[in-house]
Amino acid sequence: MRSRIILLMAATADGKIARNRDHFPDWTGPADKRMFKALTLQSGVVIMGSRTFDSIGRPLPARHHVVMTRYPGRRPLLEGVYFTDDPPEQIAAGLYRQGYGQAVLAGGAVANTLFAQAGLIDEIVLTVSPRIFGSGLGLFNASLDLELALEDCHLLDTNTVYLKYRVLSG
Repeated sequence: MRSRIILLMAATADGKIARNRDHFPDWTGPADKRMFKALTLQSGVVIMGSRTFDSIGRPLPARHHVVMTRYPGRRPLLEGVYFTDDPPEQIAAGLYRQGYGQAVLAGGAVANTLFAQAGLIDEIVLTVSPRIFGSGLGLFNASLDLELALEDCHLLDTNTVYLKYRVLSG
């Protein structure tokens, strides 16, 4: 058994999640930030790569963090933050054993790709913001073939689209 994994990402209209790997995620609007907070609080746990964690700069309150890194011993100990080099399968199984029925995967592209390649993403929630970066990071950093089914689509505000997909295969 394992926790259900929800990939939760904000993207520009041209499909970018950041301008570069050190880009601070401050470009989304208030409605996206409220939705991110609500879903991550509901799950109680957020999985992310070390660059994503570093770009946020601090643990998010009232959530357990699993930070994927190649060098877990070189990271400072922070309450509520677990640095690991475990593969996605171990992370998802470990979270389930700890009582987390679902977890939010919050990027970046490397962590997203590792979970997708392992077949562990159950759902993708994507908010599309009215921005264009032209170049930058995509949702994933490798070639994938995921088949999706659209489950929900609505406006979060006058300019931001909420898309919820169930992953069928991949």
